[in-house]
Amino acid sequence: QVQLVESGGGLVQAGGSLRLSCAASGSILSIAVMGWYRQAPGKQRELVADMTSGGSTNYADSGKGRFTISRDNAKNTVYLQMNSLKPEDTAVYYCNARVQTYAIRRWSDYWGQGTQVTVSS
Repeated sequence: QVQLVESGGGLVQAGGSLRLSCAASGSILSIAVMGWYRQAPGKQRELVADMTSGGSTNYADSGKGRFTISRDNAKNTVYLQMNSLKPEDTAVYYCNARVQTYAIRRWSDYWGQGTQVTVSS
C-alpha cells in the first residue's frame, strides 16, 4: 500500500557530505512524521532525525549541528543533508514514515529498504 524509496547513499571521505532522499508513494491519506534511522553492524537501529508535517524536528545528539532534515509535504518526500561526516556515521540508513492510508485510517509505520552510507577515514 505504501512504498518508501530511498536514494543518495554512497561512499564518502571523512569530512564530506551526502544528501539522502526518501519518497513515499501509494494510497496515502496523510503522513504525520517522516524521518531517518540508521543501523551499524552489530548495533541496534537508532533515530537520526525526524520531522512532523508541521515542521517540528528532532535530532539525535550524534547529528546535531551536522545533519539537517527537511521535508516536501506536497511530494511526500524527506531529505537528510549530512555534512562533516565521520567514520562512525557509517551505517545503513532507513527512511521511516507514519502514515494513514485511505483504506486503513489509522497510523502505521512504514520503512524503506535502506541505503548504505560508508565514510572512510
